[in-house]
Amino acid sequence: MRNGGPSGTDGRVALALVIPAGLLGVLSAWAVGAVPAAATVRFGADIAGAAVLGLAALPRLADRVEVPWRMLAVLAGLWCCLEFAVLVCAAGEVVGSGVTGLSPADFGTYLARISAGQIGVAILLGTAAITVYAAIAFRRPQRRSPDLVLVFAAVCVTLRPITGHMSQQALGSALAGVHALAASTWLGLLLALGLVVRGRRGWAETLPRYSAVALPMIAAVALTGLINGLVRLGGITPFFTTGYGRIMLAKSVLLVVLLALGWWWRRSWVAPAAAHRMPAEASLRRAVVEVSVMAVVFGLAASLAITG
Repeated sequence: MRNGGPSGTDGRVALALVIPAGLLGVLSAWAVGAVPAAATVRFGADIAGAAVLGLAALPRLADRVEVPWRMLAVLAGLWCCLEFAVLVCAAGEVVGSGVTGLSPADFGTYLARISAGQIGVAILLGTAAITVYAAIAFRRPQRRSPDLVLVFAAVCVTLRPITGHMSQQALGSALAGVHALAASTWLGLLLALGLVVRGRRGWAETLPRYSAVALPMIAAVALTGLINGLVRLGGITPFFTTGYGRIMLAKSVLLVVLLALGWWWRRSWVAPAAAHRMPAEASLRRAVVEVSVMAVVFGLAASLAITG
């Protein structure tokens, strides 16, 4: 499938709504749970990572889809920069000086001696490797494999969750890893479809396959999120009495909304699109709506990660 063209530009502009939608999620989390400002940076890194993962996974939905290596390189570079910002914010919090008061020596100590800093360095190196590889692949199309990017992106997406606070619980690392990877795949693939797929035929080929993948992804996100929440909070009452619990409750409500929306889309969008009865512009509009709601959930999730 060819990339670019006027419709491609329109799609990228429309899908830029994920940024304000995600920030709305962070703002909502702050309103109920006093979330640090660093959650906005974490949200940006999570969205960029999901986009890179989705673009790399696109050929698995349809062989005719061409990976936009230039776009992939730009998004991976942005992801790398945002991960560095996440590291700086985390170091400032650990040291207690904040970002503005963080000295190079303290930052170096955080990277070298604190496990969270070491994990951050590994993610930084992984995202940098993806950026360089995608840039080379754009220049040398005969030597490129999206599967290599897919593996690196999956590792970078899951590395921080599997070593976070849930890793201290039984099966906590596995649950956190599955949750993060499923959420990134679910959002990233639909975001990638909106950025790359063109024409009625393109949506007819890819959307039913995405729908089949999305169902187990959202089930995994919902199940692992519920288990993680119950373990983290220790019961039902803290969902209403703590800031962390209220943010998680808001996230759960939106997941239910997305489940209902997905059920409706399968009837009113996926089936007509597969039958070539849905214009490409209408498919793009629906993708923008769903991705925007997902972005709000990602904003809430980033806030949970910072507060947790």
